[in-house]
Amino acid sequence: MTHASFYDAVRTRFTEVVPHVRECGMIVDHLSAEYAQARLPYRPEWLGDSERRLIHTGIITTVIDTVSGLAVLAALGQFEPIATLDLRMDYLRPTLPDKPLHCRAECYRVTRHICFVRACAWQDDEKEPVAVSQSTFMRSSHSRQRSARTI
Repeated sequence: MTHASFYDAVRTRFTEVVPHVRECGMIVDHLSAEYAQARLPYRPEWLGDSERRLIHTGIITTVIDTVSGLAVLAALGQFEPIATLDLRMDYLRPTLPDKPLHCRAECYRVTRHICFVRACAWQDDEKEPVAVSQSTFMRSSHSRQRSARTI
């Protein structure tokens, strides 16, 4: 499988097979070994503070965690079970209604057991993020055994 066809397959499986991605309507804008980027169109259901019309932080966390996992798969270059081990969120400013939420995640280090990711979420300007994140993902034991045999 070529890199391009792998990324196409991941994009398709991500948007069609992962239930919460499909239900939320996430759209993958970019996918490569360098980074993953997706957006979540606005919905009134995302509001956590209806009086001030601010998007709930839970949806921001969901988008960042999901796109971070997508970045890990893209960096690995193969389908492999992964799981979020740790996700640190820093909320920098409120998210406003009627605007999509964008997220870009970069898997900057891959080891036999753990993958490390940085992510950023914004609405209008990537230079003015609403939240940033650092996370770690566990690679499956099956893939570790396979890697150990090839090393």
